[in-house]
Amino acid sequence: MKELQKQVDVWINKYGVRYFNELTNLALLTEEIGELAKIMARVYGEQSFKNTEYSLNSKEKIAEELCDIIFVCTCLANQMDIDLEAEMKKNFKKKTIRDEKRHFENKKLRE
Repeated sequence: MKELQKQVDVWINKYGVRYFNELTNLALLTEEIGELAKIMARVYGEQSFKNTEYSLNSKEKIAEELCDIIFVCTCLANQMDIDLEAEMKKNFKKKTIRDEKRHFENKKLRE
C-alpha cells in the first residue's frame, strides 16, 4: 500500500498538477462508486445494458471502476496524510477481534 500511495503521489504531481481538494475528491469517489453500481446492477442485478458494448466487456469495466475508486481513495489518504498500510493492519485486527466467531455463528451464511 505504501508503494501505491507513492505511485499515486508521483502521478498527481507529474500529470495532475495538484490534488483536488478533499470535498472534490469525495464527490469524485461518489461518482466512481455510482459508475460501478450502474455496471453491477446490469451484470448481477435485474437491469439490462442499453449498449451491448458494455455487456461484452463488463468484467473489464468493473475492474476499471474498482481501480478508479482505489485511486481516489488513495488520493484522499495522501492528502490527509493517512498511512493506508498501517490503517489496514489496524482494521484487520479490529475486524478479527469483532468477528472471530460472528460469521461462523451466522446461520444465514450456512444456508
